[in-house]
This record gives sequence, structure tokens and C-alpha cells, in this order.
Amino acid sequence: MQTVQNALFGMGNPLLDISAVVDKDFLDKYGLKPNDQILAEEKHKALFDEIVKKSKVEYHAGGSTQNSVKIAQWMIQEPHKVATFFGCIAAEAHVDAHYYEQSQEPTGTCAACITGDNRSLVANLAAANCYNKEKHLDVDSNWSLVEKARVYYIAGFFLTVSPESILKVAKHASDNNKIFGLNLSAPFISQFFKEPLMKVMPYVDIIFGNETEAATFAKEQGFETEDIAEIARRVQSLPKVNKNRQRIVVFTQGREDTVATVGDKVKMFPVLDIDQNDIVDTNGAGDAFVGGFLSELVQEKPLEECIHAGHYAANVIIRRVGCTFPEKPDFH
Repeated sequence: MQTVQNALFGMGNPLLDISAVVDKDFLDKYGLKPNDQILAEEKHKALFDEIVKKSKVEYHAGGSTQNSVKIAQWMIQEPHKVATFFGCIAAEAHVDAHYYEQSQEPTGTCAACITGDNRSLVANLAAANCYNKEKHLDVDSNWSLVEKARVYYIAGFFLTVSPESILKVAKHASDNNKIFGLNLSAPFISQFFKEPLMKVMPYVDIIFGNETEAATFAKEQGFETEDIAEIARRVQSLPKVNKNRQRIVVFTQGREDTVATVGDKVKMFPVLDIDQNDIVDTNGAGDAFVGGFLSELVQEKPLEECIHAGHYAANVIIRRVGCTFPEKPDFH
């Protein structure tokens, strides 16, 4: 299948990732869990200044969806600009990025507080929060890029910024029998943004999440089960507008098997082996998995191959600091 430019469309919060190794005292000081993702509150303001003063800080252009589309483009290599990205305020990585630029807020940042294998993420959305649907997504030249795409992917984080933009893209995908993917992204999305999440759900063809996000979603929906395969089944059978495509549910579980619905069955897919000593930074592993998955999906490869590519990309990313990658993939 020949991949064409702008075939993959992503929209989300572009953030500058600030990564640093911290200790338990640092997490305790700001009331952080070792493995979590939250939005910054007033009490976290000083955290950003403090982490920057730490001895070894790394900066990377990040944001969940932007990471995923960058990885997808990296896996595909040629042609460039297969992936399109929309967000509020940096063009790089051969992605066709169209930012909505504004001046009232600085570019958003995400502090990645690394402790051992864990990463606690604190996002200060700033500019990312200012995304304006009317002034960007609805503009004809931008919307034409949306129309060009065949596969759409948006991280659930964007539900906090512009649910109406997500709905517009999701409905377009559904009406035209294209593929729309959404990520549960973090437990707080299912907890505090349940209404916009469930408005979009009927248009979702592929839902991604990790085991914690899946469990939180199940609890919020009153599923009364903690079995991840059963949760996947329940999520698959939630109401869906486009009956031509059966919803696919993909839940990753770190080093445990990835759980996915294949037709009416739920299957387990083992991840690639890695020596624990080779793991440098798990931040970005989930985004990388989705990026690898999308790179094959946009080429119309079967689900098993999409998952295999996701596992490969995640395996590469966790050996490096931040969501970074070597020049070329070595994927077969």
C-alpha cells in the first residue's frame, strides 16, 4: 500500500518536555505519584523552576499526540509529511505541522519527573490551552488537510482543551468510513472529562490505553470488573455510529502482554524482551507504541502487524531519554 502525504492526521497539545531524574522527596514535596499524569495546579508552579535548576535536565519537543505522529513518520521514513499535526504553538521531524500561534500564553511545558522505571508527568498547558477551533481547524486551508487524511489520532488530553474540535474530526471520519483513534491518555480524563469523552466514544474506531487508564475507565463506567480482557470486551461493545467498522480496543500493560480485541475475540500479544538494565526512560513508551501502530495502520496492514510495530517502537524509545529515536528504524 503506497502511503501518501497527509494520510495520517493528529491533533493535540504540543508541549516542551522537561525531563529530570528526581528522588522520592521531590515527588512527596509536590504530592506526586511515581507513575501518573496530571495537570499542573497552583501548588506545582514552583516545581517547574525547581526541576530546571536540577543538574541534568533534558528538553524535547513533546506532547502525547505530537510524539506519536513523529514516531509514525519516523517508522514510515519516506515519503515525508505522511503525518499532519495541528496544535497551539515548532516544526521538525518531517511532520507537516500547522500550529495555531497566539501571544497571550507561553508554549506549554510538561515536567517528567523520573524515579527508576517510573515517570510522573505534570503538564502546564499554557499556550496549548488556547487552541481555537474557529480560527484554526475551521479555516478552509486547514480543514482540507483533515479531509485528505485516512487515519486520525487524538490523545484524550485534548479533551481538556477543545472537545468540539475532536468531535468535528471524529464525525468527519465516521461519515466517510475513515479510521478515528483516541487514547484514554490518563486516569484523570475518564474521571473528570467523562462527558466529552463519552460524546466522542461513539465515533471511536480504535481506543488505546494502558492498564491503569483501562481500570479507571471501567470503574467510571460502572463495569464492575477488573479483568482487563473483560474491560476490553465491554469497551468494544459500547455504542458506535459507523457500523461498517468494528471498534478495536488496544490496552498496553508495560512489560506484560498487550491486550487487543481481534474481531469478537480478545487476544494477548507478548511485548519484546528487554533487559531491565537497558531501560533508560519509560516516558514516551505509550506514545511510541501508538506511533508504531499508526505507521502500519496507515499502510493498511493487519492488526497483528500494527501491534508488532508498536512494540518495536516502544522498545526503541525506552532505551533513550525522552521521546527520541535513532536516524532510521530497524523494523521488519
